[in-house]
Amino acid sequence: MDSEPGSFRDLDGKVALVTGASHGVGVGIATELARQGARVVVNGRDVTALASVVDAISAKKHHAVAIPADVTDEAEVRSLSAQTEQAYGPVDIVVACVGGQGAGISIGDLTLDAWNAAIAVNLTSAFLTLREFVPPMVERRTGAVVTIASTAGRIPTPASPAYAAGKAGLIMLTRQTALQVAPAGVRVNSIALGSVLEGKGIPSPVMEQVAQLNPMRRIGTRVDVASTVAFLVSDASSWMTGATIDLSGGHVML
Repeated sequence: MDSEPGSFRDLDGKVALVTGASHGVGVGIATELARQGARVVVNGRDVTALASVVDAISAKKHHAVAIPADVTDEAEVRSLSAQTEQAYGPVDIVVACVGGQGAGISIGDLTLDAWNAAIAVNLTSAFLTLREFVPPMVERRTGAVVTIASTAGRIPTPASPAYAAGKAGLIMLTRQTALQVAPAGVRVNSIALGSVLEGKGIPSPVMEQVAQLNPMRRIGTRVDVASTVAFLVSDASSWMTGATIDLSGGHVML
């Protein structure tokens, strides 16, 4: 893993919720926000994995608590909100990191069930999360939100059409929400993420092939993602909202 990113001192003491933080880049984001001093609610569905993430964060003397919930379920999102409030108080930072089901499939072979499942995990999950957690930020006139989208929502790729549509919708959901809440000082930005293969057990020849698809000729890491999220939720980006950052080694510009 790359060396640790810089410091954003204004994050110290903030309450951050990271959904989809039991695996993948969500783990890196939760770990980095805790390192920056935030009190982090680590959310996901895999209870065992969540416990491991919290244990690793706590071992470094940082603050985190696991609250399992399925954020595609309206009732569970409400419960997540209540439990978060009880654990740490009002939320200052939300990172909507849930996603998946991106494996390539032709439009003719895409079933309605598969379509609905992909839209639920990649778009509806963020809608329910933002709908629950953004209004209290507006009331308090402070807060920062980051949604984790994908290059598949920006340019055509071999990914599933349902996944691409979900991530494209997520980018516009982010922008629409940002426009609505900007007068209250709440910021909402998105990261369109390229290939981050670290920790997935992908064979090195495959990683090398994927690396050659972007101008920088390397794979993204959890640190690349986590440091960008930390920047977006910090005061360093205080005049940025409704933006989509293409974090893909330059792949989107091709």
